[in-house]
Amino acid sequence: MKQNRRHFLKKLGATGAAAAISPLVFSEEIHDKNFLERNLAHETADDTPINLALIGAGIMGTEDTNTALRHANVKLVAVCDLYLGRLDSAKQKWGSNLFVTQDYKEILKRKDIDAVIIATSDHWHKQISIDAMNAGKHVYCEKPMVHSVKEGMDVVNAWKKSGKVMVVGSQGVSSLGNEKAKELVAAGAIGDIVYAEGFWARHSPEGAWQYNVPQDGNEKTVDWKKYISNTTARDWDPLRFFRWRNYLDYGTGMSGDLFVHLFSSLHFITNSKGPTKVSSMGGLRYWKDGREVPDVLLGTFDYPQSPEHPGFNLSLRCNFVDGTSGTTYLRIVGTKGSMDVKWEEVVVKLNQNAESDDPFMREQAKLRGASQESRAKILPPREMIYAAERSWKGAHYDHFGNWFNAIRTNGTVAEDPVFGFRAAAPALLCNDSYFQDKFMKWDPVNMKLI
Repeated sequence: MKQNRRHFLKKLGATGAAAAISPLVFSEEIHDKNFLERNLAHETADDTPINLALIGAGIMGTEDTNTALRHANVKLVAVCDLYLGRLDSAKQKWGSNLFVTQDYKEILKRKDIDAVIIATSDHWHKQISIDAMNAGKHVYCEKPMVHSVKEGMDVVNAWKKSGKVMVVGSQGVSSLGNEKAKELVAAGAIGDIVYAEGFWARHSPEGAWQYNVPQDGNEKTVDWKKYISNTTARDWDPLRFFRWRNYLDYGTGMSGDLFVHLFSSLHFITNSKGPTKVSSMGGLRYWKDGREVPDVLLGTFDYPQSPEHPGFNLSLRCNFVDGTSGTTYLRIVGTKGSMDVKWEEVVVKLNQNAESDDPFMREQAKLRGASQESRAKILPPREMIYAAERSWKGAHYDHFGNWFNAIRTNGTVAEDPVFGFRAAAPALLCNDSYFQDKFMKWDPVNMKLI
């Protein structure tokens, strides 16, 4: 780690290093905010047109598509969904000339489609991703990348064989906040990491997945048989289709939906491959609507020392019964200070004793100076806030931009299937720990259950 930091500082040069760290400790000019900014690769990339298709036109699929279409030379050609009402809505939103279908394989047969967004329920992520890459399509798949740990390597192997660009949709990985935090950790701004924690809170029906059930949602307008064809056979149940996150056959609970964002950010910032031990507990405390997953979940994770980082522990919490309604953060704690990371902001707080790495030497210095009266000093700031400029278009926009740029330039993305699986695995193992009431052991390097 020390060698990496020396290389980082040498690479930045004296001016760059001062810009990265001096506002925290060394600056004579005290500022309470530094603006986050960067020159995005996708804003200077070539403008080759990209024809896009959407598979799964629900809430997130719609948000993804609207964001993707904000980019130049991106065109939506086709939409697939198992509910006819969403196909009608797609034509109203994005044009009556769209090709629409309830069969995703019809999308993949089309030669005029370069890339697909997969925003289905989690239990279809694996198969559609593999089929799409085998059909020569680039893939943007919503998180978590897979529905269970046993599916992960199938997607990774298909991606490696395909030569296509696949990105997983934890958009924070492309955020200004994550990028600044990564830079500061590498520079040693908070010392060696010893602990991290994350929290996600909601208190609303929609936030707790009580999504609207359309009045015309029935077996005539929904291809229910196709929906359940890769899982347990059941009679038609509108809640299992329209509120799928509440049920284990289709969703991955709080950890698969929200913890995975926090894992993605933490792994990006620290270069970590993941934890080796996972445990969780929680319960169904409030939303007792027939769901099969908890609405309060706590997870703890052990990250051993690795070539990428010192050993540290992580705790994550998710609460759908929380009056703070919408609170979320990731905090990384080191030997010199801590860092609160959001997609649009990073707040660094230094410890009072951050000047010296050696507590014995600090105490000796105090004793030597105890008999001498010294003049008070002007102290440097102990807190620095890095905030995104108002002109920033957001992490979601940048995530798509990075994907489009990689497609056009035959490049790579940070959140490829290997990264996506390593972020999904501990989230999915959280569920296994909860339901099996035991610790789960994971090999993050070889990506397999122990």
